Amino acid sequence: MSMARSLSTLLPILLILCLLWSTLSTSAKSRRPISDNEIRDKKNTCYSDIESGLWGWQCKSSIIAKENCALRCLSPVCYELIYESDPLEEGEKDYIRGQEYKYCMHKLSLGESLEGIKGTFDYRELNS
Repeated sequence: MSMARSLSTLLPILLILCLLWSTLSTSAKSRRPISDNEIRDKKNTCYSDIESGLWGWQCKSSIIAKENCALRCLSPVCYELIYESDPLEEGEKDYIRGQEYKYCMHKLSLGESLEGIKGTFDYRELNS
């Protein structure tokens, strides 16, 4: 009976370790930048979650509130880095921060450092 109890205690631990090892080894081998299609699909999932109420009423209070919540949903780390100190405002189209956000997501998907992302894109460069 004690051997059966030992196995029943060890089995969940072994299963978790196997899953963790599998996840780590797979992600290390398949690091690639996130594609624009993957970003769009994930953002659409975020919009659905917002519409269903999972993000609270404040995320449905306006179009721009919904957009800020979708950006936070898509990548909390990149949102914090790029938008948190100055969220998008009604009618604002900020192409530079949009490019920085996308660049952040690409670097994040590759496991690279996010240092220096903010300010990477210059307005003059985008209009050249």
